[in-house]
Amino acid sequence: EVQLVESGGGLVQAGGSLRLSCVASGFTFGRYAIGWFRQAPGKEREGVSCISNRHGSTYYTSSVKGRFTISSDNAKNTVYLQMNSLKPEDTAVYYCAALLGCGGDYIGPYFGSWGQGTQVTVSS
Repeated sequence: EVQLVESGGGLVQAGGSLRLSCVASGFTFGRYAIGWFRQAPGKEREGVSCISNRHGSTYYTSSVKGRFTISSDNAKNTVYLQMNSLKPEDTAVYYCAALLGCGGDYIGPYFGSWGQGTQVTVSS
C-alpha cells in the first residue's frame, strides 16, 4: 500500500521558516514524483510544489517561488519542503502525494491515498 507520512509543521511568525518532511513507502520511490499540496480553511486543495525523483525536475506555484525549495533524498525515501519567508497566507494543512510526473508547469496525477497532513500556521 502506498503510504506517505507528513511531518514538520508548526506555528511560526511571519518571516520564519519551517522544513516539512514526507516519508514514502509502498512504491518504487525513485521512479516517481512527489508533490506537496495545501488546503486552507474554505479553500480548495492546491498544488504547491513537486519534484521528479527520476529526473530531478521541479515545479513551484507562483506564490511560493523564491521562498520554498523542494528536495528529495532517495536513500531515505523522503522529500522535503523548505519554507522560508513564510506569510500568513501560507497557513494551511500541507499534504504530500505520490505523482505520476512533475516538471515545468505540470503536477501529474496522484496515486495512493491522502494522509493526515501537517498543519502550518503563520501568525501576523
